[in-house]
Amino acid sequence: MRIHLLKLSVTFIMTLFYVSGFGAPETKDESNINFVPDTIQVSGTVVDEDNVPLPGVTVTIIDLQGGVITDIDGKYTIGAPSDGTIRFSYVGMETQLIEINNQRTIDVVLQSKLQELEGLTVVAFGKQKKESVIASVTTVNPSELRVPSSNLTTAMAGRMSGIISYQRSGEPGQDNAEFFIRGVTTFGYNRSPLILIDGIELSTDDLADLHPDDIASFSIMKDATATSLYGARGANGVILVTTKQGVEGVMKINVRLESSNSRPTQKIDFADPLTYMRLHNEAVRTRDPLGILPYSQLKIDQTADPNRNKFAYPANDWFGETIKNSTTNTRLNFNLSGGGSIARYYISASASKDNGILKVDNRNSYNSNIDLQQYLVRSNIDITLSETTEATLRVHGTFDDYTGPINGGTQVYRNVARSNPVLFPAYYEPDEANRFRQHILYGNAGSGRFMNPYADLTRGYKESSKSLMLAQFQIQQDLKMITEGLNFRIMANTYRESFFDVKRTSIPFYYKVESFDRRADEYVLEPLNSDEGREYLDFEPSNKDLLSNFYAESAINYNRTFNDVHGVSGLLVGIARQSLVAPGAGTDLQGSLPRRNLGLSGRFTYSFADRYFAEFNFGYNGTERFAAQERFGFFPSYGAGWLVSNEDFWEPLSPVVNSLKLKATYGLVGNDAIGSPADRFFYLSNVSLNDPARSYSWGTDGLVSVDGVSIGRYANDLITWETAKKLNLGFEMGLFNTATLITDVFFESRDNILMDRINLATLGLQASTKANVGAASSGGIDMSLDVEHFFNNDFWIIGRANFTYARGVFDRFEEPSYTETPWLSRIGQPITQQWGYLAERLFIDDEEVHQSPQQLFGSVVRGGDIKYRDINGDDKITGLDRVPIGYPTTPEVIYGFGFSTGYKDFDLSMFFQGSANSSFWINQNFVAPFIDATYNGETKNFIGYNALLQKVADDYWSETDRNAYAFWPRLSDNLESNNNQQSTWLMQDGSFLRLKSFEAGYNLPQQWIDKYKMKQLRVYVSGTNLMHWSKFKLWDPEMGGNGLDYPVQRVFNFGLQVSF
Repeated sequence: MRIHLLKLSVTFIMTLFYVSGFGAPETKDESNINFVPDTIQVSGTVVDEDNVPLPGVTVTIIDLQGGVITDIDGKYTIGAPSDGTIRFSYVGMETQLIEINNQRTIDVVLQSKLQELEGLTVVAFGKQKKESVIASVTTVNPSELRVPSSNLTTAMAGRMSGIISYQRSGEPGQDNAEFFIRGVTTFGYNRSPLILIDGIELSTDDLADLHPDDIASFSIMKDATATSLYGARGANGVILVTTKQGVEGVMKINVRLESSNSRPTQKIDFADPLTYMRLHNEAVRTRDPLGILPYSQLKIDQTADPNRNKFAYPANDWFGETIKNSTTNTRLNFNLSGGGSIARYYISASASKDNGILKVDNRNSYNSNIDLQQYLVRSNIDITLSETTEATLRVHGTFDDYTGPINGGTQVYRNVARSNPVLFPAYYEPDEANRFRQHILYGNAGSGRFMNPYADLTRGYKESSKSLMLAQFQIQQDLKMITEGLNFRIMANTYRESFFDVKRTSIPFYYKVESFDRRADEYVLEPLNSDEGREYLDFEPSNKDLLSNFYAESAINYNRTFNDVHGVSGLLVGIARQSLVAPGAGTDLQGSLPRRNLGLSGRFTYSFADRYFAEFNFGYNGTERFAAQERFGFFPSYGAGWLVSNEDFWEPLSPVVNSLKLKATYGLVGNDAIGSPADRFFYLSNVSLNDPARSYSWGTDGLVSVDGVSIGRYANDLITWETAKKLNLGFEMGLFNTATLITDVFFESRDNILMDRINLATLGLQASTKANVGAASSGGIDMSLDVEHFFNNDFWIIGRANFTYARGVFDRFEEPSYTETPWLSRIGQPITQQWGYLAERLFIDDEEVHQSPQQLFGSVVRGGDIKYRDINGDDKITGLDRVPIGYPTTPEVIYGFGFSTGYKDFDLSMFFQGSANSSFWINQNFVAPFIDATYNGETKNFIGYNALLQKVADDYWSETDRNAYAFWPRLSDNLESNNNQQSTWLMQDGSFLRLKSFEAGYNLPQQWIDKYKMKQLRVYVSGTNLMHWSKFKLWDPEMGGNGLDYPVQRVFNFGLQVSF
């Protein structure tokens, strides 16, 4: 931690040193400064648009040094040449230049820069006047992204139209939300939008690390006109973020400090240990009446005795043993900005500490709970090199330090959910023979191979460190000496990202009770793995990754209006990009080679009388992934708009509909991230010259063996980009000068999706051939409504709502012919649609099983098991009876609504977020009680017994209650393959409505804080994920089928904001 504090301090001090010579002019109290022998005294008053005097305005003379500032009444006096020019500058205001012309009194009205910014929209490679934008762009006020979380992506859902977003985990460092712009329209591996922060392509993790207080603008680029300039990288949409820059004026300092309490949004309800034993016995008996019961009546009775020896007859609450109720997190952001006419600066530093909700054994000298510490530093400096030349230097660093359990917090939760509560305790108090042991005596049974979640949690820890260092330099040259409105810009940036982790692990010593004397209440322990156990922490270095990136961009821009009627603008941008993953960081030869892109993009716009607008954009991009003839792609777009409300005939309607703009766009955008991340150089075959699977042997006894040759992928020099054809129709309407409604209807057709070709003649005998044969399409609508009303100077209210519906379907997919069984075809079905069996109900009894179609899943079907529908009528239930079931796993509908209001110094805001049209499935590997299951991709070296959900204990089929519609089928201590099929029986509705955020604040009166030189002191309380409503009750529905993983968190927060 001290190293990072040193980094913060050094960066801060060096940046201050750099800009100190360019700061705000020296403050003087109405001093007269004579710059030349002959001067006149110029006096006046400076006010804002509301005629309020402005104290602290910097007043200087062009080409001369020195100056004065206005007093508390906005008045100034300065000595100046009679033919000189005075500059008036103030933070947040437009700088004004006024020629003196022998005037002795000059009064000035400064205009707010906010008005100019509010009239501009950030678009690709620049900004446009809001009224002339015909692309589909959603902007959000950065303050709306401020939630009590260290992860910015968790605030996106429901906040802006066009974003489909959800969060599956609440584990610190693993809690990124997944998000898609206008849903999913490809079944390729890359479905995520392009993320650009200050024009630099970065990852979702980097977006998550951003602090809202550092953000100047946040825009979502959705249609072809908005994204075609990014050509081959814009098909999935683009997120544009710009960070704050300094403005001319005295230094401003802002500090925000927050402390929050975090806990799961919903606690999983498990049955008690006695119910667990009773139903475990029933699960064995109901499947095999002669089976050996796992628990004797004596054990059940002894466990029920409140005076029992808890080590001899354990009854564990594994959640209580390993998981805390809540934890505390802290966040700090500090930023300062200001500058003079030569240089402006914005410098910030942030620190956060997020803790997990896992328990720690204080007998260990280390912390196995999650501890994530993040540090960010940012320095943005703008330098005026001349009247026509400006330079910008941005430096940014992010440092993440993580400590946590060896296999992560989610694995801890999974282990808890698969552990028997009555076999052994978490650990034993030492018996007489072991009272001098140095290690913890962990509980286990049998030969010591059962899952003990407490031992697995506390047997060591993992440390990881991730850092990002970034530098960007830009020069902007005004070329008005050539022609008015022409400027040139060149920019370059580079960054390096590194990651490594290590594990420190011991091997727990396991014990079990060998004998127990009930009269003496004493037990004797038996060691189970004394030869394997290890007290010391071993050192296991693991992953190391290093990524470096270089990017260069040059642009020439022209923007001019002729005769106050014809608005013309043009933009031409050239880009070059190279990224490199260091060899030895888990990469093969192909992965170690540089990834390169070249591109040329352009924009041309025309407007007539601020009523009619036309725009043409293009991107011409190249990549090294494809063969020479496919290496470059051209992606044009076209758009037109009509600002109807600027027509003369609209004047009578303007009191009601004060603004109306119609717009339409169409274009092509590409995606070069096809196949998989490892797929490169498709025009070359992948050949292995030493494949053991293709080895051959010879010799008398066949003892001589040589590895053979195999082809992993055949070359295809016709492989090219995914191409998205996008159409957008929309309107923007202002109502009663208080409300704005924006609606877009969109359609997209995605071609050339890369797939493996099906070749039945060689199926399984050779590598498949990849080709651009897939296609998909999508459509939907997104809309937003903003309403604001100011009752008076003290009372105001702002309301907002947005809605997004997006549905993407397969149009062309490489699959067998399903003429006989069309319901198996993917064509026309949603891209994340699931197939399964239609579950009619549970079988009433064994007799009904015998009279029904055979269910051929490899297990004996009994009464109480799930009964499936025979779709094709062949009197058998097989894979041919699977049909599309439920909604897609990705929500098709995301919506949000809320309000902000203020009265005098009090403010209050509340926001709700909802999701609809999605389904998920309860995974029996997670929740089927009493079974020993393996999770996907897991290497398991222990025995587990799944816990018993209270819902299952309360509602299951039994011989005494043959409820054909019970929640859970007939009990079993094995995973019954018949009941483990994906079907409508365990399908759940993923819809929910959530109180996403709440905040109430109070600004202390100015007269209270003036004596401390403060401009603002605000205290507030806030929260996120405070409540939710859903048909599904077992866990937070936003987690989908991952409900027994590390849960989404409910956060209560207290904050303090101070400005100087």
